[in-house]
Amino acid sequence: MTMTTPNWIADVTMEELERDPYPFYERLRAEAPLAYVPALGCWVASTKEMCKRIAGTDDSDFEGVIAPAGRRTFGDPAVLDANGAEHDDLRAMVDPGLQPSEVDRYVDALARPIARRYLEAFENDGEADLVSQFCEPVSVRSLGDLMGLRSVNSDKLREWFRKLSVSFTNAGVDENGDWANPEGFTPGDEAKAEIRAVLDPLLDKWTVEPDDSALSHWLHDGMPPGQVRDREVIYPNVFVFLLGAMQEPGHAMASTIAGLFTRPGQLERVIDDPSLVRRAITEGVRWASPIWSAVARRNHRDMVIDGIELPAGSVVMMSYGSANHDENDYSSPAVFDLDRTPVPNLAFGAGKHACAGTYFATEVVRIALEELFEAIPNLEPDTDHEVDFWGWGFRGPVELHAVWEV
Repeated sequence: MTMTTPNWIADVTMEELERDPYPFYERLRAEAPLAYVPALGCWVASTKEMCKRIAGTDDSDFEGVIAPAGRRTFGDPAVLDANGAEHDDLRAMVDPGLQPSEVDRYVDALARPIARRYLEAFENDGEADLVSQFCEPVSVRSLGDLMGLRSVNSDKLREWFRKLSVSFTNAGVDENGDWANPEGFTPGDEAKAEIRAVLDPLLDKWTVEPDDSALSHWLHDGMPPGQVRDREVIYPNVFVFLLGAMQEPGHAMASTIAGLFTRPGQLERVIDDPSLVRRAITEGVRWASPIWSAVARRNHRDMVIDGIELPAGSVVMMSYGSANHDENDYSSPAVFDLDRTPVPNLAFGAGKHACAGTYFATEVVRIALEELFEAIPNLEPDTDHEVDFWGWGFRGPVELHAVWEV
């Protein structure tokens, strides 16, 4: 396989993809929409049409699967890696509390006080790093409180998702298919040990004293009277949520602000008209997708797709961040444009394995941005700091410095 892989694909490194995946994926879209990438040890679908064709199929051709680094990070059974009845059972565990009608019941009372609390800490300072002081804390606190982790401080929740992210994106392999950096999984292992130590007593408590937290519902819902769900079923999915769901709203929020910072006139319009916040979020997650390339599919049989032979059992990474820059659907895709003709994007996936928390994440971002723009209507980017994005699996600004007159 490697003998037929073009050099420009064979030579790409994980470091290049983490720093800036866009040039490489732009060329993939143009020349090899379905390609084997040796650095990742898997195939990559880079166009919107290819991602939809593979991710949107039922389980008869492709099944949901976690890329090897993800499996090493989460363990089994994780909802991203389950199929058929097992997938249905796991989604039945996590989905009910994330349905739009249920989210509408609780999200404002959950997220708005959290956003206000973090804003009060810096709104009179005239400057802030919005990633570390607002976007990520609001994101992790909102999900943490929903899950029942009120006793875990926001800095620890951020530490957990960062360590899990390091492990999940440690996808590099050598020429033998072995991990290029096995030590890259150590941070994730440390986080998982801490998470279990914190959650075990809470799960003990919820077993005999259930409450309205998400994890209490995961224990009890759908189980026969007197029984609770096995913790070894719960924990892999806790890790999924503490990684993806913890950082998705924060990254979406920061990317939307960063995009608006590139268009001062559009930022002013959104601040003046809160009804435009939803539209700004939609463009923000298209422009810089939080789940950039973090989910995969595996085919059941030998296939030929557009002349490309795909052997049975091939892992195909869905590069949604690339698909959302597909020139066939979006003109000038690298430009943030609030007035772009609305075209559905793949920021939160497609098919049966689409993100369960799409509506919850979007609503948390909406509420937080409403509060931010109301509290600081003269928000501007701090031109002394560049906006540095990072990540290939999950992507968002590392820092986002802003200033305003007090």
